[in-house]
Amino acid sequence: MGREGGAPWYILSANHGLVHPDSEIGPYDETLNRMGVARRRDWAARVTIQMDEMLPDTAEVVLFAGKRYREFLIKYLRRRFDSVRVPMEGLRIGQQLQWLKHGQN
Repeated sequence: MGREGGAPWYILSANHGLVHPDSEIGPYDETLNRMGVARRRDWAARVTIQMDEMLPDTAEVVLFAGKRYREFLIKYLRRRFDSVRVPMEGLRIGQQLQWLKHGQN
């Protein structure tokens, strides 16, 4: 598992689903922002299977993912984990970059 500050972390990929940060993947030009609802639902179903296999049991999960990437995952995550935090929810891209730059909690 990738670790930052001792916590495991993963990447959500429109093409590959849940990706371990040490995995090497080839370039692709796909984003959930350009996918229709049915494809996003299918993607989320695949990702929930990957999460069941790869994510450890823990009390909390923190998402640094855009709205389209979390929209069909959030119910699953709230059922599985005691706490689901989305620290940058509602922030525009410039605000998100500032948040990341300054390490806000």
